Amino acid sequence: MSFNPNSIGVANGNYFALPFNADEAALTLLPVPWDATTSYRSGTAGAPQAMLCASAQVDLFDLDCGDVWMRGIGTLPESVEIRQLGKRARRCAEKVIALLGKGADESSAKVQPYIERVNQASATLNSWVREQARQLLRRGQLVGLVGGDHSTPLGYLQALGEVHESFGVLHIDAHADLRKAYEGFEFSHASIMYNTLKLIPSVKRLVQVGIRDLCGDEADFAERNSLIQQFTDYYLQERQFNSISWAALCERILATLPQKVYISFDIDGLSPAYCPNTGTPVPGGLSFHQASYLIGQLAKHGKTIVGFDLCEVSPGRNGNEWDVIVGARMLYKLCCFCLLSQPKKT
Repeated sequence: MSFNPNSIGVANGNYFALPFNADEAALTLLPVPWDATTSYRSGTAGAPQAMLCASAQVDLFDLDCGDVWMRGIGTLPESVEIRQLGKRARRCAEKVIALLGKGADESSAKVQPYIERVNQASATLNSWVREQARQLLRRGQLVGLVGGDHSTPLGYLQALGEVHESFGVLHIDAHADLRKAYEGFEFSHASIMYNTLKLIPSVKRLVQVGIRDLCGDEADFAERNSLIQQFTDYYLQERQFNSISWAALCERILATLPQKVYISFDIDGLSPAYCPNTGTPVPGGLSFHQASYLIGQLAKHGKTIVGFDLCEVSPGRNGNEWDVIVGARMLYKLCCFCLLSQPKKT
């Protein structure tokens, strides 16, 4: 059957109801249904499937990128084993969070066994994601990871570090995610950028945009680490209040990034108006169009987007699908700009 991009999207197991097999696509999406370490509100493990359903409603012609989808966007199926492992780890994490909330110490005999189980499960996840990404990268494909909580892309970043000698990370988020560990969890969603800098020497620059919630240790770590450049939400808003345009601010951000850029996008980098059900919403943040413009400027200024993740989208309760509708459209923007940014083959 021929594919009509102007017709309705027919659910076929692929994001955006596209007709491409994962092994023939230029870019393949890797869903990771995992939210074991979520510290406030859980639910992001359901995001890959929920966004898959919502993505069938996305029109394929993009006003910024045209018909770049025709290069091929494929989809890997969810792993049932990873989903089940995540559920077991989440139950252990909830016990830890409850005990800590009652005043228990992370090193206590009551808490430690549960922490160890979560850390072991997270290590298994990291190895699985790393191997999945390796296989795709070896075929010369681009990869977009669909979380899940923000701990999920570490294995993918490690795989990219094996392919690229040097690249930078553009991190859009409400939180700095620079904690050495959180609640005892070594691979916490709150530690993804700390672990990235610690474990992946190929990452030569971390540029954080929209940050507006961090602890003192994270602020000190960022201040001391020469690889980190922060454009906090307060910095961005203050300058816009003083008539500096968003375009000019994006120029400043781009100037700090190297040629090759990985995008790590936590949906709570946007205003909570776009993601009210995300795990840890924070007032402030970017608009959808501000984030899209910034990502688009990477491609338009000749930067190469080597990969990306989209994390912390959480399906709404009581049938509210706004978060996944926004998430599906941001995922499409990430796919299109990633494809558009690739150097032309001669």
